[in-house]
Amino acid sequence: MQAVILVGGKGTRLRPLTSERPKPIVPVADRPFLAHMLEWVARHGMTDVVLCCGFRSDAVVEVIGDGSQYGVHVTWVFEPEPRGTAGAVKMAEEHLQERFMLINGDVLTDMDLSAQIEAHERTGAVATLALVPVEDPSAYGLVRLEDDGRVRGFLEKPKAEDIDTDLISAGAYVLERSIMDMIPAGREVSIEREVWPHLVGEGLYGHVHRGAYWMDIGTPERYVQGVADVLSGAVRTATLDRLQDGPVMAGADVDPTAVVAPDALVEAGARVGAGARIGSGTVVGAGASVDAGASLDRAVLLPGARVGARAELSSCVIGADAAIGDAAHVKEHVIVGDGVQVPAATRLPEVEVAEDAPAAEAPAATRPIAAD
Repeated sequence: MQAVILVGGKGTRLRPLTSERPKPIVPVADRPFLAHMLEWVARHGMTDVVLCCGFRSDAVVEVIGDGSQYGVHVTWVFEPEPRGTAGAVKMAEEHLQERFMLINGDVLTDMDLSAQIEAHERTGAVATLALVPVEDPSAYGLVRLEDDGRVRGFLEKPKAEDIDTDLISAGAYVLERSIMDMIPAGREVSIEREVWPHLVGEGLYGHVHRGAYWMDIGTPERYVQGVADVLSGAVRTATLDRLQDGPVMAGADVDPTAVVAPDALVEAGARVGAGARIGSGTVVGAGASVDAGASLDRAVLLPGARVGARAELSSCVIGADAAIGDAAHVKEHVIVGDGVQVPAATRLPEVEVAEDAPAAEAPAATRPIAAD
């Protein structure tokens, strides 16, 4: 069985983290986001992986290489321009096996792909969609199933009175190669809008992954949450195995008076000063430093980042080689870009404004981005 992963997106909602760094190689805990996906498919026996790559593909190739360090062999396919979910896989047609798994490369998950493949084989489907239940179905496009698992229709932007299911597509599909005949070449094609509707009643099935972890980490809030979930083991990844001996890696310099939560990570080469507190969901990357008395909760420090004495960070991301001044506060899913200097005693985001004045906006290099 083969996996085809679509990693061509720009990840604009995570800027400035993704201004120069492609989303597939954004660090999630201790390894690139895409590495988690490669290890996930490898656990389900898919070691032959085709990566359909777009934005800054050179940087992705440099980090991932041939995939061997993650237990897979990678074949690279490059999009000259965005081709959509179906158009991208059409470009990879010459590399495809008779049956393969197509995966959108923007979700953190531990879904049981083996069970989905078994269901596909059992029903004789042409395509089997991974489906997950969500708490608020009104925020998604929904997938309606018959009792035997056949897809009977889709419900986009549902009104409350029309909602009769909580299932959404999770972006992983088992496909027969014959589906390529339905995809025109040379243009952008959406598999969701231009292929699935034509397969309703013609071999399109859904497989429900109840109890699985699934999250699109494409916003600052969900990125911070995803990192915390990796560290806590809420989602099954190889990172948790690495943390079995504790959150402080060999080669890290942690003062004896500092406190490090068990579901945090302090990488080799990092330094944590006296009385500092490294709370749950926090990553102190290689070569990063946290000075005396600083307090961090659910804060992600990329390699080389520096946090000054008595600074307070929560639910935020500090880019590579960025510096947070003494007694500064950075909170509420702010992303500080690579190399940015935040002066001492600065508060981000700025919330204390005069009653009649417009709200102050954080600098573009630190402002959370709300939409693609």
